Amino acid sequence: MAGSSCKSIHWFRKGLRLHDNPALLAALENCVEFRAIFILDPWFPKNYKVGINRWRFLLEALQDLDTNLRKLNSRLYVVRGKPKEVFPKLFDKWKITHLSFELDIEPYALKRDSEIEELARNHNVKVIKHVSHTLYDTERIIEKNGGKAPLTLARLQTILSQLGPPLKPLDAPNISHFKDICRPVDKDDGENYDVPTLQELGQDPTTCGPVLYPGGETEGLHRLDNNMAKTSWVANFEKPKTEPNSLAPSTTVLSPYLKFGCVSARLFYWKVQDVYNKIKKHSQPPVSLHGQLLWREFYYTVASLTPNFDKMEGNSVCIQIPWKTNDDHLKAWKEGRTGYPFIDAIMIQLRKEGWIHHLARHAVACFLTRGDLWCHWEEGQKVFEEYLLDADWSLNAGNWMWLSASAFFHQFFRVYSPVVFGKKTDPSGSYIKKYLPVLKKFPPNYIYEPWKAPLKLQETAGCIIGKDYPKPIVDHDTVRPINIKRMSEAYAKNKEAKSGKAASSDSKRKASDSIEEPKSKKKKLKENKKITDFLKGKTLKDKMGNNKKRNMK
Repeated sequence: MAGSSCKSIHWFRKGLRLHDNPALLAALENCVEFRAIFILDPWFPKNYKVGINRWRFLLEALQDLDTNLRKLNSRLYVVRGKPKEVFPKLFDKWKITHLSFELDIEPYALKRDSEIEELARNHNVKVIKHVSHTLYDTERIIEKNGGKAPLTLARLQTILSQLGPPLKPLDAPNISHFKDICRPVDKDDGENYDVPTLQELGQDPTTCGPVLYPGGETEGLHRLDNNMAKTSWVANFEKPKTEPNSLAPSTTVLSPYLKFGCVSARLFYWKVQDVYNKIKKHSQPPVSLHGQLLWREFYYTVASLTPNFDKMEGNSVCIQIPWKTNDDHLKAWKEGRTGYPFIDAIMIQLRKEGWIHHLARHAVACFLTRGDLWCHWEEGQKVFEEYLLDADWSLNAGNWMWLSASAFFHQFFRVYSPVVFGKKTDPSGSYIKKYLPVLKKFPPNYIYEPWKAPLKLQETAGCIIGKDYPKPIVDHDTVRPINIKRMSEAYAKNKEAKSGKAASSDSKRKASDSIEEPKSKKKKLKENKKITDFLKGKTLKDKMGNNKKRNMK
């Protein structure tokens, strides 16, 4: 809480919104002079791949934020430079007494914020921090779980049931919050605090895709309200039943707005809950809309406590797999030239529009890694980081580990077919024809496998496979069993390595303990059978049957 007669800065990073922003509200208390800033930190474009569509979304979000602040007799100051170099100057120039910001769990953010807090102390500036980017305080979840991150969604749900529902979202500040605040009049000091253009950032606007999802709180809240108005759809939402290749999105497309904090996760949660309160019978996590927010919370929580979460090596939750490097395959996948129309159409949509359905992400990620090309998931993560509007450090890494069966999901023998999977929801291939117009004259029975079409038909369609559109870079039916075997061997090697570490640990413990109860022979045999069954793919779900088999071959 700010003190009396304070001069405050609220530092926007994520959380690019006015609603449900406790740190912003705290900065306004007893404030006589207030400034809202956003820092264009050169660290991000230097260390992250940021594509043109995400740059545009960010600038749109900043412009929207500035517009909304000006309605409250304020404005947004966009500052260029490194935060540790920027803040000492601002503290002195503006005579700042208080600095507020939203907490962040990412590694760079933690290091950066620690430096800024030290600078603030040296300048007698009080720092105010609040959790508002996630539903809960991840530290509280970890504390409740005995100091460890919950490694399954079920475990997370158990912890959250003990913590109770998330906090209710806070209202946005209104003009009354600013009634006692003098609008600062900054002398012309040569600084440009306006929201920059793409050209000023060295970006070429002509390379942008269509503006399907404008950035900003205003658009995000509008999209949220439109989705919540479909009460029956909200109540019955089950994410696996939505379509990856529908011409209009079959999900909310709120992920970019959550990533940048244009829409509060807590507001989303409670808006959904309002619908559930009206319609008693509704879907449940993990597939419901609440479930999607819990998955987000899960990845944020695990990432907050796991060093090297976005890498394979040095990552305690990630299985070590000997992926191969094939630059030609990686480039063909990234550019949508694999010869598999379903995969290529998805990658072209991603590059042009900055968003693809979650099941489409599943299909292309599996194809790049364990399914077909055996490329490292870190390479795919970089491509998504560049192209996705909603590229989020925690979620991007967590999903790539999941989809490559490197962590969280371990049924590596479940492989998405680059042919069969898309046919289920779009048998005519309308989605493929939209993003790959070169194939638009192929009939439905060949649109997913155009290389099987007779040459005469290819000529009539005006597309010769191998000339106008590439042949498949691998044969799925050939590489799939090879890669499953590779995964099985990698899993076995990882289990062996863990067993070795455990044995070493036991030896040390035995040296210090006088008595230790050995495992029974019966228990050992049971454990060995479990491992053998697992490596053969004999899980409980297999024995019960699984409808997903129709999509996996």
